[in-house]
Amino acid sequence: MRTGKISRKTKETDIQLELNIDGTGVTDISTGIGFFDHMLNSFTKHAEFDLKLHAEGDLFVDEHHLIEDIGIVLGKALAEALGDMAGTARFGESRIPMDEALADVALDIGGRSYLVLKADFATPQVGQFNTQLVKHFFETLASNARITIHASVYGENDHHKIESLFKAFAYALKRAVKIEGKGVKSTKGTF
Repeated sequence: MRTGKISRKTKETDIQLELNIDGTGVTDISTGIGFFDHMLNSFTKHAEFDLKLHAEGDLFVDEHHLIEDIGIVLGKALAEALGDMAGTARFGESRIPMDEALADVALDIGGRSYLVLKADFATPQVGQFNTQLVKHFFETLASNARITIHASVYGENDHHKIESLFKAFAYALKRAVKIEGKGVKSTKGTF
């Protein structure tokens, strides 16, 4: 089983996370931000990853520190679970609709971090989730997992747009981490 287990405690947050990328979609998630819990549950269900995440933070300030630090921890756990990435498909892509919204994600887990996100949101918040943090979460996750993500989403309803984006990311990542050979898919012989 390919797993990652990361803890992070700062003056702003306290996070314990366990990730199994060879799981079945079992989750135990508690961040104190209902909509973000919903997005992480949706992500793990569709990626078929098991995720145990207990996170507390200074939500009396706002949700920025907690969401950023979860991106750090999830990214590091993903990198740990992938190890040397031998045998992985490496690339993944997905296109997921949700009512009027449509998200596209293409990614490369080959060791270089980069995010390109084309998304506009009409509202500043969905529940207690600041829509500005969608980009920041994916940027932080990509940096710590050392993956490249190209993503775009359009639609009218911000809930639908964000959820279709998390689901498209899940399916693209599920395809990229799939074991389909033995060696490293790189002309360098390593990532």
